[in-house]
Amino acid sequence: MKDKYEKLYKEAKRIIGDKTPLKKDCGTVCGAACCKGDKDTGMLLFPFEETTLTVNEKDGVRLAVCDGKCKREERPLSCRIFPFFPYVTAQGKITVIPDIRGVNVCPLVSNFSEVQFDRGFLWRVKKVGRLLYADEACREFLTETSREMDSIISLME
Repeated sequence: MKDKYEKLYKEAKRIIGDKTPLKKDCGTVCGAACCKGDKDTGMLLFPFEETTLTVNEKDGVRLAVCDGKCKREERPLSCRIFPFFPYVTAQGKITVIPDIRGVNVCPLVSNFSEVQFDRGFLWRVKKVGRLLYADEACREFLTETSREMDSIISLME
């Protein structure tokens, strides 16, 4: 099974490539706020995703945590697609939405309507979402996370 997921995430990372949400390094906007985790905060790992970063597991949730410095090519998938998420609609379709869980970290999320995002990046996140949705464990993860986001959004309204 390990080989299956290594191949899956390698393909997902290939699809994202070196694209970022903006046509420039978005970390220059916020001082790379999303890279400044601690032992209790970090980026959610996808099912069976391995990482070279420190992993903190709490209540069945696996987070990759770092001190703001990592080898860019070794970043987990969540880091590569942040601040977006391949959201599963009620009809089972993949769309790309800002990851509302990052609203307190990422100024791109909190100022979403004012930012000109790289459409190529968004297209790639959607393509990755479709790739992952074909796998049962990833489909369940994407769907559960999408419903979690629905709950957060409804609390904000």
